[in-house]
Amino acid sequence: MFISPAFAQSAGPSMIASQLLPFVLIFGVFYLMLIRPQQKRAKQHKEMVAKLSRGDKVIISSGITGIVSKAVAEKETIEVEIATGVYVNLLRANVTSILDNDTTITLPQKAPAKKAAPKAKKS
Repeated sequence: MFISPAFAQSAGPSMIASQLLPFVLIFGVFYLMLIRPQQKRAKQHKEMVAKLSRGDKVIISSGITGIVSKAVAEKETIEVEIATGVYVNLLRANVTSILDNDTTITLPQKAPAKKAAPKAKKS
């Protein structure tokens, strides 16, 4: 009977704001340093891929260079010549960059087919 009940102190608006302020600041820094630049790069890549045309010299995401031989605006796939007579169909999104017209790409020659060795006759 001599002990008075303890009541929790209610949190005022200033206390809640001071506790949320660090989280808001962290989110703001993440947005400015990570999210916004990534969105900008994605937009630039999408524009670059949309304007691909025949004859463009490109680098594919695997590091292979080639020349676009067929690019239809409505399709998501393009055809790239990576060696003389060797064509690869791939998604537009796999193109990482378009090279300047000044850059020369020498396409390797297609390897000649090997002739089969004559079989030994059984006697």
